[in-house]
Amino acid sequence: MEQTAKNTIVSLKDIFVRFDGEVILNHINLDIHEKEFVTILGPSGCGKTTTLRIIGGFVEPESGDVIFDGKRINGTPPNKRNVNTVFQKYSLFPHLNVFDNVAFGLKLKKVPKDEIKRKVTKMLATVDLKGYEKRNISKLSGGQQQRVAIARALVCDPDIILLDEPLGALDLKLRKCMQIELKEIQQKTEKTFIYVTHDQEEALTMSDRVVVMNNGVIEQIGTPEDIYNEPVNAFVADFIGEANILNGTMIDDCRIKILGRELECVDKGFGKNTPVDVVIRPEDIEITSPENGQLVGTVEKLTFKGVHYEISVRCGKCEILIHSTKSAEIGSEIGMRVIPFNIQIMNKLLPFYDNIIETEVTYSSEDENCFEFELEGETVKVENKYFAQGTSVKITLPPEALSLAGDGIGHLKDVYIESVVYKGEHNEIILESDERKWLMLSDTDEQVATYVPLAFDFSKAQFEVIDKTEEG
Repeated sequence: MEQTAKNTIVSLKDIFVRFDGEVILNHINLDIHEKEFVTILGPSGCGKTTTLRIIGGFVEPESGDVIFDGKRINGTPPNKRNVNTVFQKYSLFPHLNVFDNVAFGLKLKKVPKDEIKRKVTKMLATVDLKGYEKRNISKLSGGQQQRVAIARALVCDPDIILLDEPLGALDLKLRKCMQIELKEIQQKTEKTFIYVTHDQEEALTMSDRVVVMNNGVIEQIGTPEDIYNEPVNAFVADFIGEANILNGTMIDDCRIKILGRELECVDKGFGKNTPVDVVIRPEDIEITSPENGQLVGTVEKLTFKGVHYEISVRCGKCEILIHSTKSAEIGSEIGMRVIPFNIQIMNKLLPFYDNIIETEVTYSSEDENCFEFELEGETVKVENKYFAQGTSVKITLPPEALSLAGDGIGHLKDVYIESVVYKGEHNEIILESDERKWLMLSDTDEQVATYVPLAFDFSKAQFEVIDKTEEG
């Protein structure tokens, strides 16, 4: 969608928010322009609603600045900001009719009656509710009630409209209709709309720009096309639409190796023989005969979706998803082809979550061939390995050395599952403990936003003595 203006109307600068010791927004930065429809998208608990409430003045950041039209507005109450909010539950007054609900804010501002009538009448026409002035709120459909709430927010002529999952209470068919209507209302009124949702389709349908959030940080900002076609990491690729995310090796510029085959791509600058994540959208895979395929696999599942078939193909240890207008028999062998432009390459998370522990041995036994160290308040014992007490040790744990411990027994007791991304062969799981994040691989599905015990298999670890004299 074409952006209508470039002037920045609101900026969040290094915003940090913490509730009860838990970080909700981790130093985020965001510029929002005049007359654009911006959607803040992410899973539950990612910080998107808190971001909206920061702009609205309902939450104050612990640190950072909120800039409105070039002026810092930290501490300015909601009623002093030229911003109005539409909530999921609309908060309409059941004892007032449509006209009086929309006029409520104008009456509080002591606007003359004739001006109120003119503004309310014009706004009801804008939201396609002309003739509903005397209708009781309880007699309206969910979609009509939502339009009343939007009209009430717009009639006071705010610079920004904040919308906190306003379509969540509607059924699927009405929600799709209202997506189109909301965008039309935004374009008619030329207001800045900041919309919060966890629904990817809503974000892609309505937005000029999408802000993808996860665990209190902004993962990516871009147009719907950019977010979908050029995800910056595996989380964005997995969260926005469906994607095949595979482990690959960047052989060289424009050359990738996946599932034992070398393919052409268009990406450069990753270096030679570099482990990477490879993203291929299901609709970008062409079904061919096995002899003409870049990859070959066996059809395991077939589901007719109306516009296309959804086909699950087993290719070695990987399951590959295809959306195609062509059908294929279950159990048959097929070939798969992807043009270079549709193969997206991303850096792996491993360099950022390298599972390295630097510690000092607090107890050791040469006879028992073991040692202990402290990790986030827990005593961890390593067997079949000896270092003298007081030795500084660097322990590197590959992702496959981490596992979720059964029966609550683990080296770390309460570790938070931050994200789970399926990589074709396994799930790649990011966990957060009190002081750091960890990367783990698993063959089982795990529930995001739950707390689990984490165990380490030190037989798979690398150990290195840290020479403190060199550091000094």
